[in-house]
Amino acid sequence: MVSMEEWHRFGRTGVYRTFMFSSPTILAVTPEACKQVLMDDEGFVTGWPKATVTLIGPKSFVNMSYDDHRRIRKLTAAPINGFDALTTYLSFIDQTVVASLRRWSSPESGQVEFLTELRRMTFKIIVQIFMSGADDATMEALERSYTDLNYGMRAMAINLPGFAYYRALRARRKLVSVLQGVLDGRRAAAAKGFKRSGAMDMMDRLIEAEDERGRRLADDEIVDVLIMYLNAGHESSGHITMWATVFLQENPDIFARAKVVDETLRCVNISFVSFRQATRDIFVNGYLIPKGWKVQLWYRSVHMDDQVYPDPKMFNPSRWEGPPPKAGTFLPFGLGARLCPGNDLAKLEISVFLHHFLLGYKLKRANPKCRVRYLPHPRPVDNCLATITKVSDEH
Repeated sequence: MVSMEEWHRFGRTGVYRTFMFSSPTILAVTPEACKQVLMDDEGFVTGWPKATVTLIGPKSFVNMSYDDHRRIRKLTAAPINGFDALTTYLSFIDQTVVASLRRWSSPESGQVEFLTELRRMTFKIIVQIFMSGADDATMEALERSYTDLNYGMRAMAINLPGFAYYRALRARRKLVSVLQGVLDGRRAAAAKGFKRSGAMDMMDRLIEAEDERGRRLADDEIVDVLIMYLNAGHESSGHITMWATVFLQENPDIFARAKVVDETLRCVNISFVSFRQATRDIFVNGYLIPKGWKVQLWYRSVHMDDQVYPDPKMFNPSRWEGPPPKAGTFLPFGLGARLCPGNDLAKLEISVFLHHFLLGYKLKRANPKCRVRYLPHPRPVDNCLATITKVSDEH
């Protein structure tokens, strides 16, 4: 992030030159600069670090061309974010939240790592959507590997023991093995004429998908898309739900305000940066970005800009009671053609959880002043160790 010293020295230019992840890089830190880059799909293509591309997969959204991204997004967006899909998922999300809260608040549970349990809960939901019928062993094998994967995603690509990237590569191999095993099972069952019970899930849709030329997705394409979606579909929701709960517990006077989710997304910045690469010489805010240079969109700087959000470090949901934010000033899910396709699903999960939690439970942290670690996502180092207590028999 740009320091205040640099800001005062160079002024509010919106772009700053640096060298990151072995590439000359421009940091875009204002709404205007971020909006221009994110909305220009011809001038800027994805430019994620080598570690991210390798770990999420070369056939995933982080490395797809614009045309491939549009094709796969069209296939997958409606079953995740469409009104009919969200209505279908609501019952399962509600049941999962209720059962999880009851388990965490039972006397036998004692203290729980609130963040860890939330990640498991949101992972169970996203696996149901993408791989309905997956057994507990499959879910546990997948969930365990994602923690190591995430720690390596924005690390330097150093493949030596002791480095985050080395551990993350091993985690990816495990994920590929598990997902390929499920995929092989689905294909074998289909070849034998067995029909799966229940509605189609995302893996079924990816297996059967054809483009206008009759081309189907290869196994490595399906696996990479699943790795990406399964990760994005539980990490952000789990972390934002934890922080929303913590903020509300610390601010009892704003329990009832409806825009808590948006304010938490602004304050916490789970996706604090994204990456692009210039396809030609192009000007942003009056400054030339040379062809081939990387551009990092620093959403955290936008969300903490006191010229956009007065007193930005204060948790204040009332700031959302006026007109909707201008384009480029609120970027928790990105912007433009590559806007996160699961944004409405994430908000639904968080809203359902907060509904049940705030009406029926309370949280007491073991270490309220616990140090926060900011990579790969903001989290207390004790994973929000806490006691969950039931305060109402109606929930």
